[in-house]
Formats: sequence, structure tokens, C-alpha cells
Amino acid sequence: MSKIDEVRKAMVEAMKAGNKERKESLSMLLSALKNKAIDKREDLTEAEENEVVLKEIKQTKETLEMTPADREDLVNECKNRISVYEEFAPKMLGEEEIKEVIQGVLAELGIDAPTGKDKGKIMKNLMPKVKGIADGKLVNQVLAGMMQ
Repeated sequence: MSKIDEVRKAMVEAMKAGNKERKESLSMLLSALKNKAIDKREDLTEAEENEVVLKEIKQTKETLEMTPADREDLVNECKNRISVYEEFAPKMLGEEEIKEVIQGVLAELGIDAPTGKDKGKIMKNLMPKVKGIADGKLVNQVLAGMMQ
């Protein structure tokens, strides 16, 4: 079942339950997924669907950061939207799993002790492997922690 179908099903359930906020969040996510499919002119792959969901989460978090603290209505709306979107987001890798992927990349490149000079080469090989399943900032932090 595609993400579009999953989101549509969840939206129907939210409408039946009378949960207006959840329905609106799901509606926005559904339209983002449909727009991406229309732009592509064919069905989305699972990776592309995940990319759309993660993009929506990121945009909502940015909106939340820019919202004044005294606007509790907007803050709550953003937090609710993020929690709904995260239900459809792919499971992200944790620090330990990222370290394992980094170790694999270091082995491929033949680097025993990574240094600052190697970072560009490592990231170039690493990021395609963790794209969509790990936060780029966390990957960068873990790699920086492993450097000497």
C-alpha cells in the first residue's frame, strides 16, 4: 500500500472520528504527496514518498521555530501536525546504527583513523547510503566525534 493510500485511509478515519486537526494535517500531507506524483507524472517510489514526508516535517519544524512564543495556537498546531506526519515518516537511524554505516564506509575507503582532510570524501560516500533514513546533522555530529 502506497503512502498516499495510507494517508487517505487515516484521513477518512479521522473524519469519521470527528478529529478536525488530524484530518487537516493528513489532508496537507496527502496534497503534498499528490503534488509530487503529479510533478513526476507517475507513481512515487517509497524513497520519494519518504522524502516528501520528511520535507513536510522539516518545513513544519522551521515554521514552529519562527513562530512567536506568545502564539500558543500556532505552536500547538505545528506540534500536532509534526506528530501526525511522524506517524508516516520512515524509521530513522540512531547514533549506533549511524556509527556502523560510517565504519562500513571507512572500511570501503581504506581509512583507519579519519581526519578533517578525509571528511569530504567520507561524507560523499556516506550520505547516499543514509539519505532519507538518518538526519544529516546527526550524521555530521557522529562523524565529527569519530575524527581525530
